[in-house]
This record gives sequence, C-alpha cells and structure tokens, in this order.
Amino acid sequence: MAGNDLTNIEVYRKKWNFNIGIIIFGVIFIYLVVTILAYVTQKHVSVYEVREGSILRDNSYTGIVLRQETVVHADADGYVNYFVPEGYKVGMKTNVYSLSPEKLNFDSTSQTVEEGEYAEGAALTSEEQASAVLKAQTFCEGFQDTQYGDAYILKDSVENIISSNSTQSREAQITAMLQNGQEGVTIYPASDDGIIIYSTDGYEGLTADQVTEEMISRADYQKNELGNNTKVASGDPVYKLITSDDWTLVIELDDEMAKELEETTSVKVKFSKDHQVTRAGFSIYNTKESNLGFLTFDRSMVRYAGERFLDIELILEDATGLKIPKSAVVEKEFYLVPEEYITQGGNSSGSGVLIQGKKNTTEFRTVDIYYRDNETGMVYLNPTDFKENTVLLKPDSSDSYVMNKTDSLQGVYNINKGYAVFQQIHKLCESDEYYIVENGNTYGLSNYDHIALEGKNVRENDVIF
Repeated sequence: MAGNDLTNIEVYRKKWNFNIGIIIFGVIFIYLVVTILAYVTQKHVSVYEVREGSILRDNSYTGIVLRQETVVHADADGYVNYFVPEGYKVGMKTNVYSLSPEKLNFDSTSQTVEEGEYAEGAALTSEEQASAVLKAQTFCEGFQDTQYGDAYILKDSVENIISSNSTQSREAQITAMLQNGQEGVTIYPASDDGIIIYSTDGYEGLTADQVTEEMISRADYQKNELGNNTKVASGDPVYKLITSDDWTLVIELDDEMAKELEETTSVKVKFSKDHQVTRAGFSIYNTKESNLGFLTFDRSMVRYAGERFLDIELILEDATGLKIPKSAVVEKEFYLVPEEYITQGGNSSGSGVLIQGKKNTTEFRTVDIYYRDNETGMVYLNPTDFKENTVLLKPDSSDSYVMNKTDSLQGVYNINKGYAVFQQIHKLCESDEYYIVENGNTYGLSNYDHIALEGKNVRENDVIF
C-alpha cells in the first residue's frame, strides 16, 4: 500500500563553525580573572609623600621666682607718693618717694604748676600717644585667638605709658609745692641701685634651699600692693629694690621628668606671659617629698620684675626637617668598605670596586653607595651585590680588603621610580607617630619624595604599582 511506504531519512551532523570572537572573549576573561586574583592576593603598598615639618615637645610648669631683693622701710609716719614708675631702674641718688603729714591734692583744678604744667590726669604728650598707638596697632595686626594672653601684654604696656605720665606730673607738682613753701613734705632718694617695685609678699629673702612644694602651688600666697597717697607708719615697707640681674625660677618635676633631665645642665625656656624664648642653666634637687628643678638666668629679669610666679614651657625637643611616619622606617645590613677602595673604571663613569678573581684576574663592578661615614672613612654597600669574603683590591696599590664587616642603617624605601630603593635617614627628634629627619643629606630624602608607608612590607627593588 502506498500509505505504508517507508522513507529513509538520514540526519546529518551539523557542521561546527569556528568563532574567533569566542576565543578572544575567553582569553580576556581568563586574563581578568588572573589579574583580579593577583591584585587581591598581593601586598598593597601605601605611599606617603615626604614634606617638611617640625616637632615641638614641651612641658608646662608654674615656678616661683627667687631674686636678690631688698625691702626699704619708711623712716617716718605719713602719706607716701612715688616719683618713679614701677619696673624702672634707679640710681642711688634718684628721688623715689615723698612723705607728707596729710594727703596731697593733685587735682589739676586746684594746683597750678609753672612752665610745663603737669597735673594728675594730664593729657599724654604726642610721643606718648604715638607709642601707645603703635603698640595697639602691632597687637591688632598680629593677634591670634590662641594667644589671648597678648591682650594683657598690651594692657600692661599702655598702663606703663600712662603711669609714667602720671609720675612725672606728680613729681612736678610736689616740686612746685616745695617751692611754694609747702610744709612737712620730705623727699627720699633710693637706698641703692636697682629695679624698683611697689609691692611686697614676704618672699623677698627666700633662698633656694627653703623652697617647698606648697610655695610653688601658691598656697596662702598674699601680695601687698603699695600705692600713692596711702598712709604708712615708720618701719612699714614703702618699696623694694631688685639689685641683681641674676635670678632663679624653681619648678616641681614629676619622677619621670626628673629622671629624664637628671643629666641636663641647660634647657630652652618659653615664657607664657610674652612668648619670649631663652636658655637657662638647669639643675635638680631631689627630696623625699618632691623633685625641684632650678632654672637660672642672667638676663630678662626686668621683664618679669613684678612677678613672683611665672608660667613657662620647657622646650625639650624642637627640630625642623623632613617629617616621616615611624611605620616607614626599617633597618638594613650593609657591607662596610674603606672609602679608598672605591674607584671609577670600566665602561661607566659611576663608582665601583675592583674584585680579585680566580688566577689573579681583576674585575671592575659598579656599586651603589648607600651612605658615606666621614668620621670612619667607610662606605656602605649592598650585601646582595657580593658574596661573603669577596676580596677587593685597592687601586694603584697591592693592598686588599676582605668583605666581611657589616653594619646596619636605618632608612626608608623611596619609590619615586616605581620600584623600592633604600635611603638612609638621620633622625633629629621624634613624637609618638613621626620622626623629623635631616634634610639635604646626599644619601637621604628630599622634600616631596614618595616613600613606602609600611617599610616592613617592602624589599629592595620591589616593583610598586
């Protein structure tokens, strides 16, 4: 039957077509996978840019001032008036104060002075006004919020100008009173040369061995101010004289600081009152109760003549150079070679050494010098460039040197060129996280160099991505 005829159908395999696109995609995919795995598994090097900086390590203290002071007492009862502004230097014959049985009237409306008319509260002269304006202008131009204490310095300066004006006025009026027959007014000259101060506190005769912790803490401290037109009795203090430029500031130290400074004989000091910096002789006196530091000065006494206590900062470290993190610093061993074995030769103008080979042959090999010690005359060469006990020959000589002496250098890995190069450093000072190192060293770092932040993760000649 026609409907039952079978037809033989043969199925042919589909011909495989070569697709170059799939091959390229596969290669790229494998490359990306390998690259990502390499990036994830490799150590990443963080980069730090070297910049100039400074480290200041200081400690703040309050100290008690010891000076050579003499208290002058009144010769009689009366009302005292002063001719010299506080803090001025006087000679032995300089008129310092007057005593009168009654208060003197310095009211400008009731006292008339002949030529040059000075009166209490008289206007400042043009020179005094110019001086006050200049000080105010300087203060305004240089004022910073962090140095608010400068406002008090300005206040003291202006008060000194006004006080000087008032003192001249008072002296002129008293002189006029005496010329006009004023009775009972007696003028007294200075008892000695020195800086005059119009206050007492009972510490004028204090010596270094008498200072206690309680005194430095200002416990029970009282200051007696001496003013014009105040009544004094015979024998009462009327002023004091500071008769020497030598003075001492005594501070209290904790045990740790006392131990750190036990060998110190001189320190840098910054005064908080006016930010002046100077050097002082230094010594420590230890007791069972406390450690006392004695700072001795032979200058600047007049700046602080009216102060019994001073706030200061001991500047223990103050260095400027290149600032680098401590994490970047590593140590590396080097061969030490006498400088006279370094020469030039071969096909290069660079430095190198002459190596003794087999059968008395000589080989010139270029080297990188990592450091040159001018005191010992030794240069530092990379140990990976030589085998131990390599024999070097001295140029133009029969002398030889066996390379077996090593020493370590501290340094960082410079990565400016894309690979790690060790560079030695010379530390100047340090803080908790940073070193200040020498700038301008031939074999050291320069400003804006790039170094590995974590030196322990890097090796010489590592390629840095």
